[in-house]
This record gives sequence, structure tokens and C-alpha cells, in this order.
Amino acid sequence: MLKSKNLVFLGPPGAGKGTLSEVLLRDEKLAHISTGDILRAEIAQGTELGKSAKALMDQGKLVPDQIVADMVAARLTQKDCDEGFILDGFPRTVAQAKLLEEAAAKTGRTIDKVVLFDAPRDLLIQRLTARLTCRQCKASFNKLFAKPAKDGICDHCGGELFQRSDDSLETAQNRLKVYDEQTAPLIEFYTQNGLLATIDSSLPKDQGYAALLAVLNA
Repeated sequence: MLKSKNLVFLGPPGAGKGTLSEVLLRDEKLAHISTGDILRAEIAQGTELGKSAKALMDQGKLVPDQIVADMVAARLTQKDCDEGFILDGFPRTVAQAKLLEEAAAKTGRTIDKVVLFDAPRDLLIQRLTARLTCRQCKASFNKLFAKPAKDGICDHCGGELFQRSDDSLETAQNRLKVYDEQTAPLIEFYTQNGLLATIDSSLPKDQGYAALLAVLNA
């Protein structure tokens, strides 16, 4: 049993949050909460929040932070979060982090720890521009750091792996720029709150996972 089980995973694109999440979720009974998944589910179920979000998206507008936070709050009330959860992709800004605090308080949940996945910028670029995606199950691999067992074949479903057109150097640099401007301020925010723990996610997967477990049990 982990000492810290209600988690936020924070870090730039390519830092390995998804890779180590997969390993942790195999070992621990945690709910994996992605705002993209929540948004799609709310829209599919036709909830009031889903209808509001869809109306905005149909107009080409961004879904406001408050609606996303309300969706996260609703998700945190579900039973599979009783054993703990990983929030991945939310919050992305300090404003969203403050809304998350309110959402968690409403549901009686608390954030135990925020884990910062830290890696050198040149390594992030390498990872982002060498990514492979499965056409069927959408699993991610990397030509340099997380190769599939068979070239071009997904380990999970046997689907075809391909490189997306947006996995270019220009796109990678832009994604990191957006992270620096919008999300990196969360490091200071969560440091001040006493919740931040940092791991070196440039390590090989097994060592990175050991480092993750160490901070979650500290």
C-alpha cells in the first residue's frame, strides 16, 4: 500500500509520465484520471456539464477551467477513486490548481503528493520526435527509449505503429514552450504547498519506477 495515493503527475511533454503511470497502474489499484477522457465521457452521457462543454467546442471555443474542474470533481466522487487516483494533464495552470483544491475539498478528497517528472530538454526533444503510436489501441512507444518487441508492431494489440505528423521538431519545441509558459509555474505553487516531489525521469524505466515508488512511500 502506497503512503501517498491521491496524486498529480506534473512534467513537460516527453518526461515519461504516461510510461511510468502504466507501470504503477499495473501494480496499484488507482484510478487514472485524464481530463480528455472525462470530457468525452460527459459528452457521451449527455450530462449538463457535457452539454455545456460540447456547445462551446462546437463553436471552436475552449472549455472554461471551471467546467473542467467541475467535471474532475464529479469524477473524484466515483468509487474507483476510493483507493487513490492519478491526475494526468490537470491542472495545467496555477488557476486550474486552485480550482482543483476547491474541487477536491468538495468531494472530501485531498491531494497527497504532486510528482514532478524532470528530464533534460535535449532528451525531451529526442523522445518527442521519436514517438510511435498504435493505429488501433493508441498505445505509445519510442524508437529510442521504449522500442516495441517487434519493429512496427504494437506489443499490446498487434496493431500497426506509425509516427504522427505532429511529432515533428517544430511541434515538440512549441509544446515545450507552452509548458514553460503555462504549466511550469505549478512547480513553485506546489513547492510552497509542501506537496512537490521530484524524480529524475531521464533514468531507464526500471530505475525511474523505483524512484517514483520511493517518493510515493517517503
